Amino acid sequence: MKRRTLLATVAGAGVAGLSGAGAAKAAEPRTDAEIYGVPTVQPLVTQRADPFITPRTNGMYYFTGSVPEYDRIALRGASTLAGLSGAAETVIWRRPASGTMAGHIWAPELHRIDGKWYVYFAAGDSDDVFRIRTYVLESPLADPLDASGWQLKTQLFTEWDGFTLDATTFAHRGRRYLVWAQSEPEIAVNTSLYIARMGTPWSLATKPIRITTPTRDWEIQGFRVNEGPAVLIRNGRVFLTFSASATDARYCMGLLTADADADLLERASWAKTPDPIFVTDAATARYGPGHNSFTVAEDGRTDVLVYHARDYRDITGDPLYDPNRHARVQRLYWHPDGTPLFGVPVGDGGPIVRISPADRPDDFVRHSAGALVAERAPRDLAATQFRFEAREDGSEVVRSVDRPDQFIGEGLRLSPTALAFRRERTRTGVKLRTDGGYLRISGTTVMLGSAGTELRLS
Repeated sequence: MKRRTLLATVAGAGVAGLSGAGAAKAAEPRTDAEIYGVPTVQPLVTQRADPFITPRTNGMYYFTGSVPEYDRIALRGASTLAGLSGAAETVIWRRPASGTMAGHIWAPELHRIDGKWYVYFAAGDSDDVFRIRTYVLESPLADPLDASGWQLKTQLFTEWDGFTLDATTFAHRGRRYLVWAQSEPEIAVNTSLYIARMGTPWSLATKPIRITTPTRDWEIQGFRVNEGPAVLIRNGRVFLTFSASATDARYCMGLLTADADADLLERASWAKTPDPIFVTDAATARYGPGHNSFTVAEDGRTDVLVYHARDYRDITGDPLYDPNRHARVQRLYWHPDGTPLFGVPVGDGGPIVRISPADRPDDFVRHSAGALVAERAPRDLAATQFRFEAREDGSEVVRSVDRPDQFIGEGLRLSPTALAFRRERTRTGVKLRTDGGYLRISGTTVMLGSAGTELRLS
């Protein structure tokens, strides 16, 4: 069975949780994005570190990121996330030949504010490429891909003149904020994160407040770094991800959380999750994931994690000049308590699903010490993620996402040898049948039986 045929089969099953497919679309092949929520092409954009994708604006997504040459700012746009892969790039600004801003150009972000477009980016100077400061471009035009509209607005000045980068902005309850990374005098770290309220899109209205500094083991590998902030406001909380440590395989992501009602300019409002939330995964061959952003998928509800990662560990020379930090996207999940689940940086393959009893949608099949169990909303997201892969005879095998060399096999354990399943459509989902019976869930036990459990794939 070919891939497109498999997608048609998925749609025809009418499975609850697969992006709301209805009977009217039963005969139409569905894209990976329609099934999983986001495209599964890996990578989305090659050799673009520090990736940023805007929310869909007037039917378009816009993408930018650091180019390996660190010499320009380029944008691309498409009506779908998948379309960004092949979209043409427009260079909207190049560094001057010498002087200020003629050094490294890093981490641009594109934001629509008060009817204008703004790009925040970091730039060094020709005589010191690491004299990094933050600058702002502005365009009054509706189309950010029209390079004629872009002009340098100003340097974005902070409380003190120091190494400054990775500025991001967000609005919350009628106020606009800036979060950025900076080296502060008399603090023995490379960069910490700061927040301030903005007076204009290019200036601050309040003094900066330091909300996190690198102190934990996972934040100080190679360099003492907190950088690359990204904000997502959901479920009565403000979530702020950031990246830490050196830009090799030790690079990882952390999380700060504040109550949506809190004063975001109070350091005590922010709580740091003790452990990193997104790290290198050798099994999926994704190394140094980080410097993320967030967007929302075409369905208008699926949150999307955007990040870069390499597909190899070993680097020759300074990792900063290794060009192969590729831009990737994957679905961001949510726990019933309203907190985000990041899982692992996923490897190559098609749509990812989770398996639940149809009458217990908050319970998920997961692998535990190799065996399969069904547990209520476990936080170990990656162990609950699977890919259904078609075989020529019309059956499917079920591959583990975080153990991609393993399948659901005999004894309903992860195994290099896969059981072959066939789907049977039911009123509320599907049943999975093998030569040995149906997949059945009783309590937390996953077994084979003569009567199968109706399943929801989400």
